[in-house]
Amino acid sequence: MGSAGEAKQRQLAELRRRMAAIPARGADAAARISVAEVDADSGVLRGEPLPVPPALENLLPEGALVKGSVVAYTGAHSLLSGLLASVTASGGHAAVVGLPRLGLLAAAEMGARLDRLAVVTDPGADPLEIASVLLEGLDLVVLGLNGASVPLSRTRVLTARARSKHSTLVVTGGSWSGPALRIDTRVTGYSGLGRGSGRLRTVCLDVSVHGRSAQPRSGRLDLCPRNGRVEWVEPALTPAPPLPTRHAASAS
Repeated sequence: MGSAGEAKQRQLAELRRRMAAIPARGADAAARISVAEVDADSGVLRGEPLPVPPALENLLPEGALVKGSVVAYTGAHSLLSGLLASVTASGGHAAVVGLPRLGLLAAAEMGARLDRLAVVTDPGADPLEIASVLLEGLDLVVLGLNGASVPLSRTRVLTARARSKHSTLVVTGGSWSGPALRIDTRVTGYSGLGRGSGRLRTVCLDVSVHGRSAQPRSGRLDLCPRNGRVEWVEPALTPAPPLPTRHAASAS
């Protein structure tokens, strides 16, 4: 038992060391805390936005995720990769805890800066404590709950910590009481397999968003190659397949 406890303390100390190495975010966050405000009537945190894929903005009550809030997420990991890409590509720092199957290659193809992304695949018996440490110095922490139902007492502690550190916590794969926002996604289709090189070209996703004081919103996003990388786009903006040339049409 002692050795396990010592290993945990070493892990936490290493995480804190890495947090301290992030350039000056702590002082920055403290100076900007006054920007974030809690609406007295709804209890909703309003303040500085956290970057998201542009196609997702119209579905979010604030047009973005809000720094200092907690978001409960269910569904396709590919949109989580998009969130990580948006934050790190914009100069922020992020972490993924307890999600060993989250594809870093997919995040990189969406523009993620992997040098700004920390990954803790095995957070041990208490991933909430690991997330709590990471919230001290990062803009976004994505936490996999591995099917756990988090007690209300601990959700309150982590929610307060996210708010005080001006960091956004996204929890997935379990039960979390009272998040500021819930995002539910469902894959509805694919295209590209069996054509040309056989690579998957497009993923279609239905997205539903529920906030505390806003009407539920839903829509569809497509993940597809665009502008030299992979991007989330609204269906109307999804590139159409090229039309056959006159020569090809006559040859058929």
